[in-house]
Amino acid sequence: MNAPTGQRAAPDRALPALLRLTLRPPTFPHGPVSGAWWPRSDDLPAELPALIQAFDTARGRVTRLTAHRDTWTQAPCDLPVAGRTVKAAWLTSGFDPHTIRLFSYGVGHWDLLVVPPGTEAAAAARLMAAAADPALRRTATALLADEDGIPSAPGA
Repeated sequence: MNAPTGQRAAPDRALPALLRLTLRPPTFPHGPVSGAWWPRSDDLPAELPALIQAFDTARGRVTRLTAHRDTWTQAPCDLPVAGRTVKAAWLTSGFDPHTIRLFSYGVGHWDLLVVPPGTEAAAAARLMAAAADPALRRTATALLADEDGIPSAPGA
């Protein structure tokens, strides 16, 4: 399944077909979020390798991440990914609980809306399209709260 894309955000062809990830085009400046990721579970050690491998290829080698502690069932500080370790920082306040931040050494960072794993497919498609749309400037929490006001994604 290809990740849904918004009308203004083209899919990133370097991403694996089964990874549910949508990114803003790299030529657009970062917004409150740079795209969205829809993991299949809340088991970050199981879900993270595919996400990291996609970012390594498409945007730059991921060296660390920051996430909200209450979003994930496990909070390891070291996550083994593709023969290396990605360091994790876990926050409980001052960080959007619906966001994961990926850092690439020398490249920058990307904040992704984390679409809850149990989200209905049509709603997830709308959320992912909105998060990748360079014209929209909403935080992850605002996107989830305003989901009813987001235009339907093509084919949704």
